[in-house]
Amino acid sequence: MKTIGITGANGHVGANLVRRLIQENYIVRVLQYHSHEACEGLPVEIIHGDLNDPDALFSFCKNLDVVIHLAARITIGSNSYESVYKVNVGGTQNLVEAAQKQGVRRMIHFSSIHALEHEPQDQPMDESRLPATGSVLAYEKTKAIADEWVMQQQSDAFNVIVLNPTAIVGPNDFKPSLLGQMLIRLYDGFLPGLIPGGYDWVDVRDVSDAAFQAIEKGKGGERYILSGTWKSVADYARLAARAGGKEMKKIIFPLWVARLGLPFLQLYSKLTGQHPLYTRQSLAILQQGNRFISHEKATKELGFNPRPLEETLRDTVRWMRENKMIKR
Repeated sequence: MKTIGITGANGHVGANLVRRLIQENYIVRVLQYHSHEACEGLPVEIIHGDLNDPDALFSFCKNLDVVIHLAARITIGSNSYESVYKVNVGGTQNLVEAAQKQGVRRMIHFSSIHALEHEPQDQPMDESRLPATGSVLAYEKTKAIADEWVMQQQSDAFNVIVLNPTAIVGPNDFKPSLLGQMLIRLYDGFLPGLIPGGYDWVDVRDVSDAAFQAIEKGKGGERYILSGTWKSVADYARLAARAGGKEMKKIIFPLWVARLGLPFLQLYSKLTGQHPLYTRQSLAILQQGNRFISHEKATKELGFNPRPLEETLRDTVRWMRENKMIKR
């Protein structure tokens, strides 16, 4: 049996992937920083520490066959560039160094579709797009820098595979994620309206399956885009409501109105300790994202087959209700 190490195991993808690996009889070891709800009660080995703890990383990587790197600082504008860089770039470099010293032969590095250039938007987007190292957004830029550096570490002794998923939704969202929080607010009536733009949405279980397949089928030195279906925020909200047997009638605010509301959202966020509904950065992402993102390569080489968004939302709403995240 192979031993698989996972950073970020308590995140959304991690929670699903850990369960899949256990089901397939892999030995699973996780690097646990502070939260633990997603892995509680599961038969996993736990190493306490973070990506800036060399001793913990060295212990974590001992006798691993594969390391799957999910941990990252995801931000839509509330963190400094330095703090995001320290985790997304510096932490990744620390992990790779520990893995190489311990003789780990394969690393699956989780990135994001936002680590790649989306322009030109009117042409299909695939793995040939350049890294978005020139982005002004901290998350995009640091993930792009980390991608570029990780790919340079590819060798016969240390295989590197990079996965670039789009906007991830689905069950087992214990924290919950930023997109999970949006869905909860939508159902509980805390969204006064919707904003223009949209995302390419993909099911977390399909993303987890692609990572599982990459353990054996992924080609070292290759990148795989994991995309699903592009929908506007308004269409997503309607589908999400319908999935739970509700009707959703929300105002779609013009972009200029959404921008006017930014200072008030930031103030409300500070007073309540909640993530803002949107930020200047997230508005930019909604407007600038490519609508034609291809997963052809992942389908051909990893068997990636994203399910319909309606099925994803139905299962997600059911799971959130069962776990009392959604009240109605």
